[in-house]
Amino acid sequence: MNNNYYVYILANKYKTVFYTGITNDLYRRTLEHKAKINQGFSEKYNADNLVYYEYFSNIIDAIKREERLKRWNRKWKIDLIEKLNPEWRDLTNEIGDARSEARLKFPNRRILFLGVR
Repeated sequence: MNNNYYVYILANKYKTVFYTGITNDLYRRTLEHKAKINQGFSEKYNADNLVYYEYFSNIIDAIKREERLKRWNRKWKIDLIEKLNPEWRDLTNEIGDARSEARLKFPNRRILFLGVR
């Protein structure tokens, strides 16, 4: 059972649009945003740069945090992002996961990774 949950913020390249979400596989979900797999807000406004995330082991805590961040005003979100990511780097490659990439490329196949749990 996966007890890893992430609340994350995506931004477009102009830093004018923010998307706040929650997932149990941050790298896979970020790649989905980049590939525009799901139609919606982030796809419509090109918010696909991962600029901030937080880890939670409890889904209830993660949901509460996501709801709280969604109510924050723009300045508070900018301050939060700049506190930990002042250059507004896209953090996607820093959290890379080969399993998530393989699942996106081969969604209907069972992927076996030797030596990786």
